[in-house]
Amino acid sequence: MATNFDPDPHPHQHDHDAHPEYDTVERVEHELDYFQVRVLALADILKEKGLLTTDEMRRAVENIYSKSPAIGSRVVARSWADPAFKDRLLEDASAACLELGIDTSSINHLVALENTDEIHYMVVCTLCSCYPRLLLGQPPTWYKSFPYRSKAVADPRGALADLGYEAPEGIELRVVDSTADCRYLVLPRRPAGTDGWSEEKLLALVTRDSMIGVGDALSPEEYEAGQEAVAG
Repeated sequence: MATNFDPDPHPHQHDHDAHPEYDTVERVEHELDYFQVRVLALADILKEKGLLTTDEMRRAVENIYSKSPAIGSRVVARSWADPAFKDRLLEDASAACLELGIDTSSINHLVALENTDEIHYMVVCTLCSCYPRLLLGQPPTWYKSFPYRSKAVADPRGALADLGYEAPEGIELRVVDSTADCRYLVLPRRPAGTDGWSEEKLLALVTRDSMIGVGDALSPEEYEAGQEAVAG
């Protein structure tokens, strides 16, 4: 088994040994991080100087939060239901997304990577927080944290375990570095027991974490349990 870090999906790969001294990755998703605090302070200054209005800020925020993982889930569900679409997606992700009316032209280069029984991709931005927001919405706080950005490269299996996901033994982990020039969408393995399911039904199994590669899609049993819990 090899563990590879790919700054892009092309052949140059390097092995990394585990570094147990790296901090534990914590699933914190609600606190303001350093950069968010700075953005809020900058917005206040721009408003004070009359360079930005509250209404302009509101519209910008509404546009940002109109994007959610549900958009990426549509792409994944279609790839599971339509093998020909999956082939087009893996060859040219932006063009395939446009078939679904999803315009990703603001992303310089979008790459779709397929998780299989042999290879599992996970995404990190080692520099900051590059992320396909058009498809997945805002990145979770832990994705931007130093522990995740460092440990995902040095000890990817450990980083996944910190987030509650045990990667299958014997599978090859490949870490890809999301940058300003290239963003990634991971196609998780299609759950067993979903043969004959409609695309709409498959959609409910796709999670944000599975499209980053820090988890799998929900199994039918996990989905049903979640529905029962919501129903009380």
